[in-house]
Amino acid sequence: MSIRPPGPNGVPLFGSGRQYAKDPFTFLTQVSETYGDVVRFGLGPLDTYMLTNPADIERVLVSDDARYQKPDFQDDAIGTLLGDGLLLSEGERWQKQRRLAQPSFAPGRISALGESMTDHAESMVDGWADGEVRDVQLEMARVTVKIIVDAMFGSSLGDERIKTVQENLEPLGKRFEPDPMRFLVPDWAPTRENREYADSVSVLEDIIDDVVSSRRGTENDPAAAVTGGDKDGPPMDLLSVLLRAQGRGEQTDRQIRDEMMTMLLAGHDTTALTLTYTWYLLSQHPEAEAALQEEVEEVCGGETPTAADVRRFDYVERVIQEAMRLYPPVYVIFREPQVDVRLGGYRIPEGSAIMLPQWVVHRSPRWYDSPEEFDPDRWLPARRTDRPRFSYFPFGGGPRHCIGKRFSMMEAQLILATVAQEYELDYVRDEPFDLRGSLTMHPEEPMGMRLRER
Repeated sequence: MSIRPPGPNGVPLFGSGRQYAKDPFTFLTQVSETYGDVVRFGLGPLDTYMLTNPADIERVLVSDDARYQKPDFQDDAIGTLLGDGLLLSEGERWQKQRRLAQPSFAPGRISALGESMTDHAESMVDGWADGEVRDVQLEMARVTVKIIVDAMFGSSLGDERIKTVQENLEPLGKRFEPDPMRFLVPDWAPTRENREYADSVSVLEDIIDDVVSSRRGTENDPAAAVTGGDKDGPPMDLLSVLLRAQGRGEQTDRQIRDEMMTMLLAGHDTTALTLTYTWYLLSQHPEAEAALQEEVEEVCGGETPTAADVRRFDYVERVIQEAMRLYPPVYVIFREPQVDVRLGGYRIPEGSAIMLPQWVVHRSPRWYDSPEEFDPDRWLPARRTDRPRFSYFPFGGGPRHCIGKRFSMMEAQLILATVAQEYELDYVRDEPFDLRGSLTMHPEEPMGMRLRER
C-alpha cells in the first residue's frame, strides 16, 4: 500500500492554495471525489491531509484525540484575536478553562435562559413591518449578539455598540479568507489589511474591557446580572464565573479577555449563520415551511415559545439539523498530529495539518440519499440509524466538542419558532447565493428577505 496519499500536485510554493482560495467548497468536493478518503495537498507551505471517512474522523476527534492538537498555524492572526480562549488553548490550560466554564452551560441554566432568548427575538420582530426587505444575516447576527452578551457576560449592549461590533466583524472575517499570498506577509507588516484587522480587534477589546469593568465587584450579587436564570444564587454567566476565579488567583485579566472575546465571536456567529441558511431553505421549500408553522402552532398554541416547548419540538429541530448539514457554519476543522499517525492506510507525519471537512462529508452520497436536497425527514430515527456517527459533526466531536451546543440548539429553535409565528421570509433574489470561506462559512451577498406578515 502506498505510504503517500494521492492528491493534486499543485505548484511550487503555493501548492493548491490558489484553487482553494478561489472556491474552497468546490475544490474540497472535487479532490474528495477524485482521490478518495485521504487526500494530500499543499496550502501554501502547509502540508495538508484531508480525511472524509467518518471512521477516520472519529479516530482523530474521539478515540485517539490525545495524539492531536489545534495546529500551530492558528496561533498567528487568530491567536491575536482569540488568544488562549477555549477555542485555541491546549493541554492543562484548556482543561482548567473548560471545567470553569461548564457551570455556565449546565442544562438547567440553559433552560432558564429561554425567556431571555425569546424576549430578544420578540423585540427584533416588533421592529419589523409587513413587506419590508431585511438582510436576514444581519438581523440574526444582531439578535444572537444580544443573547450571548446577556447570557454569558451578564450584561447588555445598546444598539450603537451592537452596530459597532457588527461593523468590526467584516475586517476580522476578511483576514481569515483563504489567500495563498498571506503566508508571505507577516502579521506585523503595516499593510492596509493588517491595520484594519488590528484596529477592529482593538475596538472589540475596548467593548469587552468596558463590560468587564462594569461587572467587576458584582460577580457575587444575584441581582447584578441582567440574565434571569441565576436568581437563586451567585450569577453563573461566564464572566461572573471567571471574575470569581480571578478573586481566587486563578485568572489573569488577559485570560478573561481571551475567553470573553472567544465567547462574543464564536458564541453568536454560528447560530446566526445557521438561522440565515435555515430561513433561505424554508423560503425555497414552502411545504417544509408550512410543516414547521403547523408544529409551532400545535406546540405553542399562539403563545411565546418556551424552553419546555423546545423539548416538544420535533420538526423544528430536524429543519435546523438539515440546514446545518447542507450549510455547516464551521465547514472544516483542523488538527495537528503530535506523532506520526496512520489513517486510512496512509502514514501522516507529525506536525502536518489534518483537515476534517464538514462541507464534504455532510454532502456525501455515500452517507446521504440525494445529498443536495433539503429533506428534514432524513433526521427521523428510522432514517438516521444506518449512518456512521461522524457523517454529521457540525459541533465537532470528542472532548473538544462545542461547549455551546445545547445553548445554540435551543437558541436557534426559539428564535425560529418566535419569528415563524409572525412572519414568513421570502428570499428576494432569483439566483442562489455564493459562499465565502473564512473562520466560518458566510454568504457572499446580502441575504435580502421580504417579510410577509402571517
